[in-house]
Amino acid sequence: MTLTPQWLDELRSRITLSTLIGRTVKVIRAGREYKACCPFHNEKTPSFTINDEKGFYHCFGCSAHGDAIRWMTDQRGLSFMDAVKELAAEAGMEVPAADPRAAKKAEEQASLRDVVQGAADWFAQQLGSSNGAPAREYLAKRGISEATRKAFGFGLAPESRSALKEALKKFPTAMLVESGMLIAVDDKEPYDRFRGRLMIPIRDARGRVIAFGGRILGDGEPKYLNSPDTPLFDKGRVLYNLDKASPASRQTNRIIVVEGYMDVIALAEAGIADAVAPLGTALTEAQLGLIWRMVPVPVLCFDGDAAGQKAAMRAAMRALPLLRPGFSLAFATLPAGQDPDDIVRARGAEGFNAILDETQPLVERLWAHEVAAGPLATPEERAALKTRLLAHADAIEDADVRHHYREAFRERLDALFARKQPERAQRQPWTPNPPRGNGNRRFGPDPRLQPPADETRSIGQAGISAPYVAALIGGLLRYPEALRRNEEALTRLPVSDSGDAELLGVMLDSAGAQEGLDCEGLLAILEPMKVYNRATTLLRADGMHFSFNRRLESNDEAAAARETALRDLDEYIGVLVTQPEIRDRLAQATADFQRSMDDEGLARQQRLRAMDEDLTRRLAALSESSSQ
Repeated sequence: MTLTPQWLDELRSRITLSTLIGRTVKVIRAGREYKACCPFHNEKTPSFTINDEKGFYHCFGCSAHGDAIRWMTDQRGLSFMDAVKELAAEAGMEVPAADPRAAKKAEEQASLRDVVQGAADWFAQQLGSSNGAPAREYLAKRGISEATRKAFGFGLAPESRSALKEALKKFPTAMLVESGMLIAVDDKEPYDRFRGRLMIPIRDARGRVIAFGGRILGDGEPKYLNSPDTPLFDKGRVLYNLDKASPASRQTNRIIVVEGYMDVIALAEAGIADAVAPLGTALTEAQLGLIWRMVPVPVLCFDGDAAGQKAAMRAAMRALPLLRPGFSLAFATLPAGQDPDDIVRARGAEGFNAILDETQPLVERLWAHEVAAGPLATPEERAALKTRLLAHADAIEDADVRHHYREAFRERLDALFARKQPERAQRQPWTPNPPRGNGNRRFGPDPRLQPPADETRSIGQAGISAPYVAALIGGLLRYPEALRRNEEALTRLPVSDSGDAELLGVMLDSAGAQEGLDCEGLLAILEPMKVYNRATTLLRADGMHFSFNRRLESNDEAAAARETALRDLDEYIGVLVTQPEIRDRLAQATADFQRSMDDEGLARQQRLRAMDEDLTRRLAALSESSSQ
């Protein structure tokens, strides 16, 4: 359909905004305007104003701003078209149809809504009759009050194959079948789908009945039965209780996703109104989109049994490709074998909220799941863990979020598998060695016993110093092909500056995702990210004395210069990675030798000292050769 600006302006002009907002928020006249406490953030002093003449609202506290349509989408959680349709119905306007087929489809859906609403009314009537006594008794045992029963529209489908069909005989049988109320089987008379069940209406975001869920009363299978997909109902695109939870979430700033509608109802009975549930399927991408329209980090609170935890992991896997900055999932873990109904019955709303206070972010849930998936005793098992975790990160489409997940997993892997270092012996004050031979000879400190000097070292345990990191990243920006072949070494670098560490991580992720990346292509990837300014600064700093940081003024001998730069960059990376590890081992070897004073310890210490000195010479040679 085509909604012209003129038509939308006419719609807005027919709606009194203060009246619309006043249905759910207490408004107070203030001169020519109205004021209220903002429904989009918690406040005690009204800062939310409504101007009927101009047709907009504005909050001076949180900057919420909009018109009648925006109010319906933001506060009610409706889609744009659903908001327009509801306002148009209130204003007595016809929504333009794109073509006759669309108009016919809308008319058919309206007719089907009459069918399911008629069924809902009849089911509610049956629950209130003498036939509904066992069902009412069941609800009472479940702790569901009459007020909650009416709010959610509970009903009863009698144990009959034709009672509903007879009650709705004013509708054609074909419509009853299409709405899911009857089952049609070849060569048999259509019969009632729901029989001997407690009926729970399923509503869309506008609160209109579109389908039903039925719980069996007594023995039998299936325990729960939902309407089939119809022109009104697509179970993968609907969340139970969305119409009530959406406005409630504006007050609590949260949405709780539970497994089923009885969990939602039990929470509502306990005073927790911001819960929704999928309808017999794993949480879908469309349902995640509905939830993220309300809050950026919804809480998944599935049952504490194995099936519930598997469902939580399926939702996590489904969400990974859709993650974007600020939008994720959190997980509340219930005690084993318990569901939300059990918790609120035993501990009340406070007990359930206490569990919600201990939610686990998505990255932690993935980590805990994979670590618990199997043993980690062998190198192969540890490598498998790393592969699984990085595969989860790689499933994320957003580059920034993907990078931070990879970094988070690497940090946890490093902490989990870090080699436990023996406690370092405290350095003791030097005392002379006992005299040997000539008793008048005095001995100074044995240089073999001294730990490596640390007064001016540029590379050490605290991380590589800024100039060396700057030279490295500047070289990798000029020659991104070095990123892929040195990936493992670069991930081990102890980069102390968090900004440079983030930039290096993003570069590694970019090179891993795109083969054959050049300098220009890498900068294009980095441009929308906050690390871009740092990257361009390092690329311009060509005064650092290494061949891979030098800007080529002409194409003369460019191939040879490029080959030299890449060779030097590879060697430079090797030195930066190796020297901190060698110095750490040298410090430990010196401490061991101070305790043992044996020849083997001395040989090990001297061998490591020679390796350290050789690496320092190589680093100096790389700088000197580039300045020639």
